Amino acid sequence: MFDISGAMISTAVGLLVVVLVIVTLARAVRIVPQARTGIVERLGRFNRTLNPGLSILIPYIDRLLPLIDMREQVVSFPPQPVITEDNLVVNIDSVIYFQVTDPKAAMYEIASPITGIEQLTVTTLRNVIGGMDLEQTLTSREDINMALRGVLDEATGKWGIRVNRVELKAVDPPKSVQETMEKQMRAEREKRASILTAEGFKASQILTAEGEKQSAILRAEGDAQARILRADGEAQAIQKVFDAIHAGDADEKVLAYQYIQALPQLANGTANKVWVIPAELSRAMEHLGSAFSRPAPSEVKVVRDDSV
Repeated sequence: MFDISGAMISTAVGLLVVVLVIVTLARAVRIVPQARTGIVERLGRFNRTLNPGLSILIPYIDRLLPLIDMREQVVSFPPQPVITEDNLVVNIDSVIYFQVTDPKAAMYEIASPITGIEQLTVTTLRNVIGGMDLEQTLTSREDINMALRGVLDEATGKWGIRVNRVELKAVDPPKSVQETMEKQMRAEREKRASILTAEGFKASQILTAEGEKQSAILRAEGDAQARILRADGEAQAIQKVFDAIHAGDADEKVLAYQYIQALPQLANGTANKVWVIPAELSRAMEHLGSAFSRPAPSEVKVVRDDSV
């Protein structure tokens, strides 16, 4: 009986020792992941900082605090009501990009870094926006971002945190102001559209006038060239007839006969109400009459004009 009880006690003690060894090893060996940092406290005081990798601690003496993320973090804050210089309330959404640079300071200098950054952002926004009117607030986002970043980076430096960037997601003015701005923008768009329409109509009229001018000039030049060509053709025809008459040696009787044949063509026109008989017609009639009054056909001289 005694032997059985002693064996059970020995087994229990052995198991307890094994468990104690396992727990001791688990507390002594710690693995820190990449981009993380651990803070080691020895007997309640800061001892050292653990880098990524395998580290050995003194069991039951050293304590590893929660790991700190060393990557850049993004925090979005809810809309904050801010009063502008012209006494208008605008809601501003902001986004902060920050990174822990000193794990010890981030752990011991501030209890809640996110809350501290949020409150500091709200305070800084009110100070910056309070010196701007609504129009400057809507059009000066880059200036507001730079001002916020400068103040936050300076204040969070002692916390071991660096603010890399500050962005304003939205700046929402009151609804009444939004409606007024929409009406103003609509009026501006209608004004620009009217100006563009007027300029287009003006340009169209100018181009049409220029086209009509060029067309009239070209028609006038064409008519002038046509008249010159017709006049040149008529002059050449008259010259050819004149040369043919002189080449055939036509006498006055033949010319008189040709003149009489041309008289009906002169009178054949709707606009020829009155036409003047030249003095040469009477002379031509006399020559023609004297030519037909001779009885002897042998005495009549027939002249043939091949050019007529």
